[in-house]
Amino acid sequence: MALKQIKNKIISTQKTGKVTKAMESVSAVKMRKSQERAFEGRPYVHAALRILGRLAESSEGLAHPLAQKRETGKQLLVIVTSDKGLAGAVNSSVLKRAAENFEHNPETDVVAVGKKALEFSTREGKKILASYTNISDNVHLSDVQDLTHVVLRHFTDGAYKNVTIIYQNFISTFEQVPVKRVILPIDPEDIYDVMSGIKPKVGKFSDDRVALDTKTVYRVEPSAEEVLDTLIPQLVQIMLYHALLESKASEHSARMVAMKNATDKSKEVVKALTLQFNKERQAAITAEVSEITGGIEAMKE
Repeated sequence: MALKQIKNKIISTQKTGKVTKAMESVSAVKMRKSQERAFEGRPYVHAALRILGRLAESSEGLAHPLAQKRETGKQLLVIVTSDKGLAGAVNSSVLKRAAENFEHNPETDVVAVGKKALEFSTREGKKILASYTNISDNVHLSDVQDLTHVVLRHFTDGAYKNVTIIYQNFISTFEQVPVKRVILPIDPEDIYDVMSGIKPKVGKFSDDRVALDTKTVYRVEPSAEEVLDTLIPQLVQIMLYHALLESKASEHSARMVAMKNATDKSKEVVKALTLQFNKERQAAITAEVSEITGGIEAMKE
């Protein structure tokens, strides 16, 4: 390889490293904010799901239309991904779980959250009931109002036997796990599964499963039906809100790690190319010196 080509590669790699370094810094800031929002929202989601779990175990909750199990009908799948790539396997792992779901449930319609989910569902030829892209990193409950309305409307129409969501659950900066949860019909076991991903391994919330298993008697006024008709949709909205918070925290964490790895790799490539450049240049200098020496010796003869 010519010296000029190697030098151009070094310059190109250094520029790429600067870009990835800048993206790493931006993702680090967004990651911290997203993690804070995810952690701050967890106690609220945890308390809301605890209420929902107890109500779902009551006779009124089990008899509610949104808690009735259905044996027939299609599946409605909510897929939550990011709008952008360059975030490691944070999107591909979610889409892999979605593809596995399609294999077991061919009759599945989709609500896509994020451009990656929308593009994937389009490639798979699935019917897309609604799509949501360019959602702000500062997710608010109002951002999932329309999503909640779509999910509840299609489920109450009776066309779907269940509503399931697949999203990336945030564990730590270096660990995110794709999870699949059933949102509707409301089931206490599914609620416990969601809470198990929220509660810490140690601390005062670590034994909440035991507390939830105890029977609690509620006096519901003005009527159980009226209260549950208002409360359950709100709690479904909270579950969707929680999924978006976790997905945003996972996205920025994974992108920061990916950009850091890319920056480190660019430094290694520049180092290797610089070594190669020096070797090639030294070889060229040695060849020139040899030619000059040979020419001088020939002139002497």
